[in-house]
Formats: sequence, C-alpha cells, structure tokens
Amino acid sequence: MVLIRPLILIFIISLFNGCADINAGSSIKLGLGERLPGGETTNTYLLGANSYLMPASNLSVERELEFYGGNGFFNQGWVEAPASTDARDGLGPLFNARSCSGCHFKDGKGEVPEENDSFFVGLLIRLHTFSDDTLSPDPVYGGQLQDQSIPEVPREAKIVVKWSISEGSYPDGKTYELKEPTFALSDFNYGEPNSSLILSPRLAPHMVGLGLLEAIPDSNLEALSDPNDEDGDGISGRISWIETENGIQVGRFGWRAESPSVQDQVVGAFVGDMGLTTAFAPKDTCTDSQERCINAPTGGEPEVSDRILSRVVTYSKTIAVPVRRKPDDPQVLRGKGLFKRIQCSSCHEPSYVTGESDIAALSGQVIWPYTDLLLHDMGPALADVNAKDHELTREWRTAPLWGIGLATEISEKVGYLHDGRARTIEEAILWHGGEAQQSRDLFMNLSFADRTALLAFVSDL
Repeated sequence: MVLIRPLILIFIISLFNGCADINAGSSIKLGLGERLPGGETTNTYLLGANSYLMPASNLSVERELEFYGGNGFFNQGWVEAPASTDARDGLGPLFNARSCSGCHFKDGKGEVPEENDSFFVGLLIRLHTFSDDTLSPDPVYGGQLQDQSIPEVPREAKIVVKWSISEGSYPDGKTYELKEPTFALSDFNYGEPNSSLILSPRLAPHMVGLGLLEAIPDSNLEALSDPNDEDGDGISGRISWIETENGIQVGRFGWRAESPSVQDQVVGAFVGDMGLTTAFAPKDTCTDSQERCINAPTGGEPEVSDRILSRVVTYSKTIAVPVRRKPDDPQVLRGKGLFKRIQCSSCHEPSYVTGESDIAALSGQVIWPYTDLLLHDMGPALADVNAKDHELTREWRTAPLWGIGLATEISEKVGYLHDGRARTIEEAILWHGGEAQQSRDLFMNLSFADRTALLAFVSDL
C-alpha cells in the first residue's frame, strides 16, 4: 500500500472539514474517511455490546496474536501472594480492582457508583495537597486512595458518595435535570490525612483508539496549544509536559494527561489500581505510614513479567475504534455543522494523520478522534473536591469523542465527564464551563431541533 504524504492528507482533510456556519441552503458534507474514524484500523464487524472488543482491522497476524494474548491478561483476575498460580499472584497489598477489566468492562467506561455502594468499580479517587502552588500526593495515603486490600492489610479508607439533583431550563422553556456528586472519605486506617486534602474522582474511560492517539505527532498538538490565549478566542488549551527518563514528553492519557504513552498508562494502572509491580514501577505504592502494606508478601520482582506487560500494552494500543453508524444522515450532518458553529471543535479537534508508530498498522492513518489532548480550564463546577478556586484543579484533558455514542450499549450505568456525573451527552454539555462556557451558552440558545441534531451527531461518533 502506498501512503499519501501526511502534509498532503492534512490539506485534503482541511478542505473536507472546513464547513461553513449553518445557513439556509448550506450543505454540510462528510469528511475524507470520516465514516471510518480509526482509518484502516476501524472496527466494521461487531457493534452493540461488543463495540469496543475488536482488534485493529489491519493488524498483521503476529500482532493480532499479541492482541488476543493481551486480551487474556487484561481480563484475568489477579490473586494475593503467595499462591499456586504464581504467574498472576501479587495482587495488592492495597488495590482498587483485581483485573484491568474490573474497571473497563468490555473495554468500556467504569460504573458510576450509587450512594450505598461499599466499593467502587471503575471510579477511583486521586489525592492531592498543595505544596509550593503545585499538586503533591498526600504524605499518609499517597496519590490515590485504595479502598480494597488483601486480608492481612487494612484498606486505606472508605469512599462515600451522595448525589443531588438540580433543575434548569432552556430559553425555549424545555427543562432538564443535572445530577451532582459529593465525595468524601471516612474510616481512615492509617491516621488522618493532610487537613487540606483534595479529592479528585476519576471514572475509567473507554479504551478504543489509544495507540492512534499516541501516534499523533507532537507538532500537531503544539500547533493547537494556546496557553496564553494569544488568538483571543477565550480558549487557552495547554500541553501537559511530563518529565520522563527520556526527557520532557507530551502527556496524552489520563483525565489530566498525566501519561505520555500507553505503556506509561498501563504501568500506572498495574501499580496504582491493582498493586502490581513491573520493571518500570518496581515498588508498591505503600507510604512510610503503612507498615503492614510494606511488609506484605510479594508475587515476585516484578509481579508482572515483561512479557505480560508487553502483551497488555499491545492490546491497549490496538483496540479498534468502531465504525460510524449514520454519518451521512441529514440530521447528523446538520449536527456536525452546528458542532463547528458553536465552537465545540475548538477543543474537540476533529481529525489528524498519525505519524510513525512501533505498530505499523497505526502509522499514516487518517483518524477522527475529536480531541486536542490539551488541558482546559472547565470552570469551578467541575473542579476537584475542596479546591474549586485553583486553576490546576479545574483543568481537564479534552476527552476523545470517537465511540462515545455506543457507551450505553456496553453498560446501563454509564456516566460522562471525569466523575461520571453526566447521565447523558446532553448533561455533559450542560456541565461545561470555564473555557467552554461560551459553547455551552450557544448550545443552550439553539432551538430544540438544532440541539437534537447536534446530539445526534455526537452520538454517531
């Protein structure tokens, strides 16, 4: 196959994507390759409840075998050490889930917790305190609250959530409800945390297209970054620069773009969510205050072998993005034009051409993820618990939108935004503030028919 040079592809995409504002008689067209948002990797075979389970369609036989091997490790449950199953022991001592799929059921989103849930599934709490105007882990409980543990070790604390409902209405009189969570911790087993502890709930996102996002060239994201709002449009997205052993890299993954690569994200999930060490994170996250955690038996050094880690990383990189269902439906196309007109695409950047990837199938693909992978101030309503006045706690990475319309096919308890508070895509839009306030207000002022069209478009991504 002959690949078109990326610069030429970008020019072609810009021609198809440069839709004018909606006016009477205007014509919104389908962009180049938009029907296949993952390019040649797109899943065109299984939709519905299995929408997120397929490998990239253009994988080599060898890579596809690695995919299915990784799938097995992704879904297997780990057990505490010592155990006869020494290939998968070493769970904990403190953890949030026993398997990757415990948070990402069928590679989908985590479950939104109810008020009476004893343990959370797919939603965890990051912990911060302020130090020299930067966010730092809590000295007693670290950077993430683990609400489960092996029998010999007390869990860190209990997470409690309460939900409240508020009502509002559009200018045309149609009413809506918004559901807001309040998170708190209780029953601390290792002493009191810092008095200024900040809680940051994080819902597990769906897993599609991660390797393609990793392959977006840095230069594309740098061109979109505008931290000082030099163009004066009110949107000041910035890159999350991460210090690594290989130098400063662009953060792409996690709700605050804390990880520059899929491997870093997987390593962090193994050690943070399951308490499993790897060659890249050789120690558990026990703090000095958690002696019984420190002295607990291990499942080897490391507990996750390089082979298992490699397979899970390959699997995570190559889960296919599902095909669009009705991309050329007139209502969907109208919604696409509205999406641009109310400036949603200022953050949810529609399309890219991927650069070189270590997995050849992901290179040189025209993709439509609808994200700029940048951090944006989303306003105080979406800030971390106890820290609404600080900009760092209001910033969130623009979530990719591809596959979002199929989320409800995977789970009945699906939620949107970082803490799952939005029960629908419409509610997620209504929670937008900060840099997205103008787009939210423009959405509010659309007619019912136009709002319906815009939501039809997003649901088809």
